[in-house]
Amino acid sequence: QVQLVESGGGLVQAGGSLRLSCAASGIIFRINAMGWYRQAPGKQRELVANIISGGTTNYADSVKGRFTISRDNAKNTMDLQMDSLKPEDTAVYYCNVEVAYRNYNYWGQGTQVTVSS
Repeated sequence: QVQLVESGGGLVQAGGSLRLSCAASGIIFRINAMGWYRQAPGKQRELVANIISGGTTNYADSVKGRFTISRDNAKNTMDLQMDSLKPEDTAVYYCNVEVAYRNYNYWGQGTQVTVSS
């Protein structure tokens, strides 16, 4: 059974930092990519950052230079270091894993990040 367990969300003031972590277990297929998505109230879920096989990273324009994604392939864990947080970063953040089998996507339960002004 696949599980994605997220941790590290919370409440922080604007300009502060948070670190999100995701631990994946039970995945038997090759991983195409691991990443973080977020969804703010009334908005669509959007990609924040991901790491694809080979190590290439992608970031949403809104977080470039402030967020850093990292991954431990051996442990199937992934972190998102979020610095210089802004109120507009407030959202539920979801861990995502895409596997090679039919490009299937697994999702974590989500963790709330709230940035106060």
